[in-house]
Amino acid sequence: MSRNAVIERLEKAQLKDENTEFSIGDTISVHTRIIEGEKERVQVFTGTVIARKGSGLSETFSLHRVAYGEGMERVFLLQSPRIAKIEVVKRGRVRRAKLYYLRGTTGKKAKVASLVGGKRKGVASTKATKAAPAKVAKAAEAAPEATPETTES
Repeated sequence: MSRNAVIERLEKAQLKDENTEFSIGDTISVHTRIIEGEKERVQVFTGTVIARKGSGLSETFSLHRVAYGEGMERVFLLQSPRIAKIEVVKRGRVRRAKLYYLRGTTGKKAKVASLVGGKRKGVASTKATKAAPAKVAKAAEAAPEATPETTES
């Protein structure tokens, strides 16, 4: 067995089973285990994903957020045992692989377009537009049956 095959097998055993799917531009909350002396607590860091690097056991992601007027950035190992949970707060729509331009920005410049239900705001999906005529036809067929008939006296 070659050296690379042994390393790959060892890394595969260390990988976490459950991983939350997130991408660049998403706002996520990372629940990290902090050990202080004999006590252990969970600390939450919420920010926008500005980069993902690597693959496998050494994959990392960078979060950026502005707190108390100062920009802060933190890099996490995706497969780290210190990470208790990753929650996606808001999906973002971006056209770049790395969002390093967010580092020096504030206000509207620092915003990332958000996705609603997996699609952009204000844009109807193709399924909805194709299904619309069918819904109108069904409503037209059901309308005469549902409305009471009026008789003139």
